[in-house]
Amino acid sequence: MTEQDIGTAEPRRPGPGRDAFRMRGPGRSREGAPGRRRMLRNTLLAAAALPLAGAVWIGVTGLLARSELIAAGRDLDALRQSVAPAPGAASSAVPASAREREQEVRSAAAHAARAHRLTTGPAWYPAAALPFLGGPLRIARGAAYAADRLAGDVLSPLVRALPAPTPDSRGDGMSEALMTLQKHAPEVVRAARAAAEVRADVQGLPRSTWLPEADRARAGLQQQLDRLAPVMTDASVAARVLPPMLGTQGGRRYFLAFQNIAEARGTGGLPGAFAVLRADRGRLSFERFGNDTEMGTAKLDVDLGAEFNARYAGSDPTHVWPNSNMSPHFPYAARIWAAAWRKHTGERVDGAIAVDPVTLSRLLRVTGPARMADGTELTADNVVDLTERASYAKYDDIARRKAFFVDAARAAAARLMGALDDTRRLPALLVAVNDVQRDGRLKVWSAHTAEQRLLESRPYSGTLPNAPGPFAGLVVNNAAGSKLDYYLDRSLTWEAGACSGSDRAVTVTMTLTNRAPASGLPDYVTIRADSPPYRTRPGDNRLQVSYYAGVEATLADATLDGRRALLASGVERGHSVFTLDLELPAGSSRTLVLHLREPHADGSPTLLQQSLVTPLRTTLKPGGACRV
Repeated sequence: MTEQDIGTAEPRRPGPGRDAFRMRGPGRSREGAPGRRRMLRNTLLAAAALPLAGAVWIGVTGLLARSELIAAGRDLDALRQSVAPAPGAASSAVPASAREREQEVRSAAAHAARAHRLTTGPAWYPAAALPFLGGPLRIARGAAYAADRLAGDVLSPLVRALPAPTPDSRGDGMSEALMTLQKHAPEVVRAARAAAEVRADVQGLPRSTWLPEADRARAGLQQQLDRLAPVMTDASVAARVLPPMLGTQGGRRYFLAFQNIAEARGTGGLPGAFAVLRADRGRLSFERFGNDTEMGTAKLDVDLGAEFNARYAGSDPTHVWPNSNMSPHFPYAARIWAAAWRKHTGERVDGAIAVDPVTLSRLLRVTGPARMADGTELTADNVVDLTERASYAKYDDIARRKAFFVDAARAAAARLMGALDDTRRLPALLVAVNDVQRDGRLKVWSAHTAEQRLLESRPYSGTLPNAPGPFAGLVVNNAAGSKLDYYLDRSLTWEAGACSGSDRAVTVTMTLTNRAPASGLPDYVTIRADSPPYRTRPGDNRLQVSYYAGVEATLADATLDGRRALLASGVERGHSVFTLDLELPAGSSRTLVLHLREPHADGSPTLLQQSLVTPLRTTLKPGGACRV
C-alpha cells in the first residue's frame, strides 16, 4: 500500500475482525511482559551496581593516589637532604646541583598532581558530599589538593630562590644567595600567600570522622602546614628586606649585642660583649669588638615616650647600660643601643641585632668548632656552659673575664664568616638561623622605617604586639646583679575560666625555681649588688617578675605561695603589666598565681618569649568564644 493508499483508505468499521484484533491485545501484552521485567531488572541491577562500581573506583584511585603521595614524599625528603644536610654531614656530602633540585621538585609536583587528579571526578565529588560517610573522602581530596598546590605553587619557587651550590664549596656564598633571593623575591612572596591559602583550606576539612586513620592524616598535615606557613611568611619578609639590609643599595652597619643570659633582662640577657657588623652587597665583616664597660660611659638623649618613662623611671634604661634592655620590646633596646653608639663614637648604625650563647651553639653545630686565641675550643656542646658558668670559676679578675667573652664572640664570628662563603653549608646555616629566631633568641631591628615596618610583623623583630586578644608573658629581670639565672627554671600555666559578658576569667600560675647550689659558686656569680636590708645566703637570687596580660586586662586577686600578694600595676604598649619584687632563695621554688579578667580572651593566647638558658615550660588551656 502506497502513501496515497494509506491516506485515502476508509477507516475500518467495527466488526468481528476488528474485535478479534482488539482481543489479541492482552495476549501480546503478556508476551512483552517478560521483556519489560528483564529491562526493569537490568535497570535496577545497574542502578544498584553503580554505587558499588563507584566505591570500587574510589578505592582503587584512592590507593593509587596514596602511592603517588608517598612517592612525592620521598622526593621531598631527598630534596630536603640535598638542600640542608644533617649537621656533621655537610662538609662531606656531595651537594645537589640546581638542576638536580629542580628535577626533585618537579618529580614531587608531578606525583602530587596525579594524586589530585585521581581524587577528582564524578565518583569522588558526590561521595565526599555525603553526610557522615563522606568525611574521610573530603580529607583525602583535600590532602591531595594541598599536596598539589604545595609542590607546584610553594616549593618550586622556593627552590629556585635557593643559592646554587658549587662542588668545591668555594665562592661568595652569601653574596650569591642574596642576588638569587632578590631575583626571585616576587615568586617567594606569592609562594607565601599560597602556603597561607592551603593552610586555611586544610583547616576547613573535617576534624573528626568515622575513620581514625583519616583524622590522624589530617592532623599531621595541619601540623606540617602550621610549621610551614610561618616559615614561608618569614621567607617572604626576608626576600623583601634582606637585600637592602645586607647592602645591595649601599653599605650597612649594625650594632650586634651578645646577651649574657646568666643575668636575665627583658629581651633575654645582659648586653655584655658587642661587635659592629658591616654588610656590603652580601659580604659580611666585623669592624670591631668591645664590652659593656666601654659602653657604660655613653650618656645619651633618646625619647621613648611617656609610657616607657613611667614604666621604667626607677631603672633609667636610657642612661644605665646594664638596664638598657629591661623591656621585652626589643625596638626600645635597639634604639637605645644605636643612640649610645652614636654618642660614643659619632657613627650611625643602620640597625641592631641581638644574639645569645644558644644562638652560637646552633650555628657552631653547622660550622664546626671555633678556636680562641688562647687555644680554647668552642663547640656546639660547650659554648653555653663555658660562657655562662665555667668562665666565672676560671677567671677571678673581672677585666680578664670580660676579655674572654669578647674573644669567644670574635672566634665564633670568624668561624661563621668563613662558613657563609661555603655554598654547601649556607642552606644548613639558614635553617639554624630560622630555628633560633623561632625560639626568640635572634632579634633584629632596622633604623630604616620601611624595613622596620615589615620586620615588626615577625617574631624575630622582638616586637611586643599591641593588638587586642589573649596574651601571656612572663618576664624576669635580675635585680640582684648576680649571674644566678643560669640556674633558673620557669613554668607558666594559662587557664581560661567562665565568661561574664564579653569578659573571661583567666588564671595564670607561674613557678620559679632557683637550682643554684648552696656552696661552691664564685663570689661574682652570687654577688648581691642590690645590698638588701635583710640577710641572704650565697646562691639566693632576687628577680623583678612581670606578667604581661592582654590589652585592658584587670587583676582581681594574686597569691604568692598561697598567701595574698600585692603587685605593682602598669601599662606597656597597651598591655596590662603586673610586677612583683621576688626573693628566690637557693634551692627553693615559689609560685605566683594571678586571677585576671580579660576582655579579649577567646582562643589560645599569644605567648611572649623571653629566652634564657633553660626554656620556659608552658601549659595553655584555652576556652571557647564568649557570647555577649
